[in-house]
Amino acid sequence: MNRQSRGWARRPDGRTWIDLGTIVVALIWYSVAWPTLHVTHVVPAAAQPFIAALAAFPVLLVRINPALGWAISAGSALLIALAIPHQPNNDLPFQVVHVLCLLVLLFGVALRAQGQIIAVAWAATALLFATTMPGEGEAFGNAAWGWPIALAALVLFGLLIRWLVLSRRQLVRQEEANEVERARRAILEEKARIARDLHDVVAHHMSLVVVQAQTAPYRIEGVTPAARAEFESIGATAREALNEIRGMLGVLRSDGLLPEHAPQPKAADVLGLFEGAQRAGVDLTWTVEGALDTIAETTGLALYRIAQESLSNASRHAPGASVHVRIVHGADLVLRVGNEPGTTAARPAGNGGHGIAGMRARAMAVGGEVAAGPRDDGGFDVEARLPLALANTGAPTPPEDVASEG
Repeated sequence: MNRQSRGWARRPDGRTWIDLGTIVVALIWYSVAWPTLHVTHVVPAAAQPFIAALAAFPVLLVRINPALGWAISAGSALLIALAIPHQPNNDLPFQVVHVLCLLVLLFGVALRAQGQIIAVAWAATALLFATTMPGEGEAFGNAAWGWPIALAALVLFGLLIRWLVLSRRQLVRQEEANEVERARRAILEEKARIARDLHDVVAHHMSLVVVQAQTAPYRIEGVTPAARAEFESIGATAREALNEIRGMLGVLRSDGLLPEHAPQPKAADVLGLFEGAQRAGVDLTWTVEGALDTIAETTGLALYRIAQESLSNASRHAPGASVHVRIVHGADLVLRVGNEPGTTAARPAGNGGHGIAGMRARAMAVGGEVAAGPRDDGGFDVEARLPLALANTGAPTPPEDVASEG
């Protein structure tokens, strides 16, 4: 016995108890119908077990398929009433056990079956009882009208129980939906709180940086053209950061929009990244071999993030060094970022040193790889090799050499 069957045996649920009770009732009815069948009908001894089984065992289908069980029970009742003679002292067309089985199955049909089947089962059962039960004259009139009314009450009671059960289930589903909605609202409220904090802390200070960078040439005397250009570069970089923060705030404040559904950088956007780094004062040169707009979005996003992290690391750990970037669009997409030794002291790292690990994770996510390490002359190289997938299904575009130098 496996674990699941042992658990079932230890912890029977409500349906299991119903099934067990149905089996017990069927066995009790059968044990009553078989020994008493010769008292009510003229049946050969060899046929008595089968006739008794038709009277008692259809009730086993009350939960599995009550309509089928009712059809078997009603059909066998009609057959017994028409084909098997009664004993002289018995007026019932079939046994009392058979009547009880039919009533239970009709109640099960009312609980489980469709409306048309319920109507047919009620009408057929009422006609069977009204035409086969004993009675003449007034007694027959009572049988003809009494059984349909009694059976209708039984069916209506079953429909009432069915409606109560369905209402309870609907109430449970509604409570579950309300719980999900409450959890969703809690998430949205938390996202709104994060958005407020992000706006109050980061966006506020970045706005001050923009204002200070733009007004510095007018507030400070003797600003040289080089310093003015530096202030303008600082302001431009801060404005770009503000734009990205606004995008993050839009995602956080949106209802049902996941962050991964927000617009993501593509491979072609890497050129704008290089231009922004140049404006920020990085001594950067780059060469692109091939068309970047044909690269798949997932590979393009990995290329953009790896290039972004590589430039950030070069600026942080080798300030003032010249940086060379080369992108080759060939059998694979290859990105090489190399920087010379820094000319000033490196700034202290504040991110825990997870930049290279993050780049490797980005590359592995698209099936690529990243190699990074220092050179003998004191510089640092990063090489990423990503699988190439064309965004379109047409013929590949011949590579074009696009070079730009700062």
